Amino acid sequence: MKRTIKYYRIIWLKYDLPAGLSVFLVALPLCLGIALASGAPLYSGILSGIIGGLVVSLISGSHLAVSGPAAGLTTVVAASIVSHGDYKIFLLAVIIAGLFQLILGLLKLGVIANYFPSAVIKGMLAAIGIILISKQIPVALGYDQPDFWAGGILKLFSTDHFVGNINDFNHHITRGAILITCISIIVMGLLQRPFANKFKILPAPLLIVVIGILANTAFTSVSSGFSLKPTQLVNIPSDVFSGITFPDFTKLFSSGSLWKDGLTIGMLATLETLLCIEAIDKLDRRNRITPVNRELVAQGIGNMACGFLGAIPITAVIVRGSANVDAGARTKLSAFTHGLFLLLSVLFIPFLLNKIPYASLSAILIVTGYNLAKPKLFRNMWSLGLKQFLPFMITIFAILLTDLLIGVSIGLVLSIYYIIRNNFKAEYKITETFENGIDTYLIKLNSNVTFLNKVNLRKSLDDVHENSKLTIDGSECNFIDYDILEIISQYDNKAKDRNIELNLKGIKKVNVTAVH
Repeated sequence: MKRTIKYYRIIWLKYDLPAGLSVFLVALPLCLGIALASGAPLYSGILSGIIGGLVVSLISGSHLAVSGPAAGLTTVVAASIVSHGDYKIFLLAVIIAGLFQLILGLLKLGVIANYFPSAVIKGMLAAIGIILISKQIPVALGYDQPDFWAGGILKLFSTDHFVGNINDFNHHITRGAILITCISIIVMGLLQRPFANKFKILPAPLLIVVIGILANTAFTSVSSGFSLKPTQLVNIPSDVFSGITFPDFTKLFSSGSLWKDGLTIGMLATLETLLCIEAIDKLDRRNRITPVNRELVAQGIGNMACGFLGAIPITAVIVRGSANVDAGARTKLSAFTHGLFLLLSVLFIPFLLNKIPYASLSAILIVTGYNLAKPKLFRNMWSLGLKQFLPFMITIFAILLTDLLIGVSIGLVLSIYYIIRNNFKAEYKITETFENGIDTYLIKLNSNVTFLNKVNLRKSLDDVHENSKLTIDGSECNFIDYDILEIISQYDNKAKDRNIELNLKGIKKVNVTAVH
C-alpha cells in the first residue's frame, strides 16, 4: 500500500501536477468565455470546470480526458436560459440532462453515439461553430448593451431607422475592444501554424488573455480613448460562492419545454463526450480504453451536481483533453489537479480574473467557432459525394433555422433515407440475358432481404416480360423477410398467367390464400 501511494505521489509530482497546471491555464479562459457565450453568470463557467475536475475525474474511468463547460452546448444553453427567463429554472434542465446521462450509463447504452451518422455530427458541430461566431461578434466589437442578446446583430437592420441604429451601435462600441480582438485573432491564427510549435511558451488561450490585460492596462495608463469600460471586463465578485444561484424545484413539472431542453442538453452532452473520449483514447500512448458506460455515469453525476450548484452543463472536452495529453499527463490526477487550481483561483485571485477583457474571451471563442466550421471541412464533405454532403448541409441549415434538436433530427432522417435507398439497391441484383430466343432473367438475393425491399422488388417482378424465364436465387441468403416470401409466392400465379417460367432456388413458398 505504501509503495503504491509513493508511486502515485512520484507520478503526480513529475507528470500530473505540471500537466494539471497546463490544462488549468487552457481551461480558465475557456470556462469564462463559454459562460459568456451561454449568457450565464461568469462564475457558473468556472464552477463547471471545478466540478468537471474534482467530481467527474474521480468517477470516470478515463485516465486522460478532462471535463468542463463545452462550446458545443453554448447555443442550446443560451436559448434555454432566454426561453425560461429564469436561470433557476434552467438549472432544472441541467439536472434532467444529468439524470438522462446517468440512466443511459446504468442501462449500458454508451454505444448510442455509434448510431449517429458522421455527416450529421459534423454538420451539428459546424452549425454550432457558425452560431458561436455570430454570437461573439458584438462582444468582440465591445458592444455592451444587454438588449443585444435578444436581437443580435441583425437587429441593426430590423427597423426603418437604419442610420440611427448604426449611430447607436457606434456609440456603444469601444475602439480598444476592437483592437484587442483583432490582435488576439491574429495571434491565435499564427499560433495554430506548424512553425509556431517551436515558440509556444504559454497555452494560446492564456496568452490571449495576457495580451488583453496588458493592452487595456496600457490604454488606461495613457488615458486614451481606447480604454475599456467596466462593463467590458470580467466581473467575478470576491465572495463568488455567496452569490450562487440554486434551482427552483417548484417549477420542475411546470412545462414540457423544460424537459425537452433537459433531454436535448443530455443527448448533445452525451454525443460530445463519447466523441471526445474516442479521440482522446486514440491519443493515449498506453492504448488504454475508456469504459463508455462508466463515463456516462460520471458525466451524469457531474451534470446533476452542476444543476444543484448553479453551474452550466459539462462534457468531456477535446481541447482540454488534448492539452492534457500534450503536457505529458499519466493519470486522472492531472484532471483533478486542474479542477483544484480553478477552485483556488476563484477563492484567492478573483481580482486578477476581473482584469480580463471580454474581447479577449470573444476572440478565443471566435477562433474556436472557426475551427468547428472551417472551409476545409465543407470542401472535404463535398469531396465525399452528395450522400454525405446533403445531410451535412441540411443539418447545418436546419439548426440555424430552428434549433439543435430539430436540426439534428432532420439530418438524421435524411441520412436514414439514404441508408434505406442504398438498401433497396444492395440486397438483390437483376441480370437480363437472351438465350435461345427467350428473355432470361436472374434475380440474385443477397445476404439479408427485408420488407424495405418490397417496393423495388415488386416493380422489378412486374418489369419481367411475358413468355420469358425467371430465376429467383436466394440460396446465399442469411435472412429473407416474410413480406418478401409473400410477394414471391403471390407472383407465382401471375407468372403462370403471363407465361413466365418461374424457378426458385433456396426460397420456400408461403401460404398466401388467407391473405386479405
